[in-house]
Amino acid sequence: MRDVTSLPALSGALGMVFVGGSVAVSGVLGDAPALTVQALRYAVACLLLVLYARVIGRRLVRPRGAEWLWLGGVVLTGMFVFNLALVHGARHAEPAVLGVAVACVPLLLAVGGPLLEGHTPAPRLLLAAAVVTAGAVLVQGLGRADGMGLVWALVTFVCEAGFTLLAVPLLNRHGPLGVSVHSTWMAAGVFGLAALFLEGPSPHLRAAHVFAGIYLAIAVTALAFVLWYTCVSRLGSARAGLLTGIAPIAAAAAGVALGGPMPSPLVWAGIALVALGLAVGMAPRRHLPAAASSPLPGPEVMPSLSPPTVPLALAAASPPAVAAAPLTPSATLPPAPPTPSATPPPLTPTALPTIAAPSPNPGSAAEPTAL
Repeated sequence: MRDVTSLPALSGALGMVFVGGSVAVSGVLGDAPALTVQALRYAVACLLLVLYARVIGRRLVRPRGAEWLWLGGVVLTGMFVFNLALVHGARHAEPAVLGVAVACVPLLLAVGGPLLEGHTPAPRLLLAAAVVTAGAVLVQGLGRADGMGLVWALVTFVCEAGFTLLAVPLLNRHGPLGVSVHSTWMAAGVFGLAALFLEGPSPHLRAAHVFAGIYLAIAVTALAFVLWYTCVSRLGSARAGLLTGIAPIAAAAAGVALGGPMPSPLVWAGIALVALGLAVGMAPRRHLPAAASSPLPGPEVMPSLSPPTVPLALAAASPPAVAAAPLTPSATLPPAPPTPSATPPPLTPTALPTIAAPSPNPGSAAEPTAL
């Protein structure tokens, strides 16, 4: 039986294309009040997701118990701290350093994802994650950083993985749409409070900031969140993590589309490695056919257990014929012997016992019962 993973894999890949394309848009927000833009981004995305849930008739359930902690972890690591790490890390490291940190996420997901899901990591997925990571590093390129820049790169790596791993326990009950809705409204509240105290109630926003925020809200948040969590819920976090290697490729393609230089040979080699890793990791698992593992013969060699049709027909027709037929020379049965000591008549094909007809000799004893 083959695994049907094309649609979940496509949704995850499309989500990573949106994330990779946001690199060019983020450059527009370099002089914007970052906390305010992020608060508006998540608020608009949450509104869109709630409207979508109402249109499709999906009922959103309230988090309970430990689910609040998991959601808080998703918001704090994958949204709040992650964005702060990108902003502060860019002051101490080149963007390529932070990109390499994010490119290493498939390895962590290949190990941590199966453990959270209750099984051991698969060697094939570990190998595929290593190949995808190597390819993504080549695509992203290496850069320079000081000690603080390396620290922020490590924080970025952990937070990017936390965005996926901490959502795994929530997907069964809330689904991709529910996790996206709850995480976005919580993120809007966290960023809104931080913006109110750190940037003031009236930050300066230009039209370019607004349009960039709208793109982040629609494509990178509302769409990408649902697409990504759908992929994680269907494929598992380990296999889905391989698709993060598409993000740097999408970023490089967006740079070329905006007038940047063509990729170097190292970038093309990295793209080939990412494709190889995806081919290894996304290949369907092979299962033995059920008939090969069964010790019993197939139905074509097993004897039929149904009773034969001819004896049943004879059994159904013979009792009335035997009971009603007189013992005459023209009868089908042999004539009864003149003495009771003679050999009893042969067995008829009937399955039920029958009583022989009375002897023609009135003085003799009754015929014995045919067994």
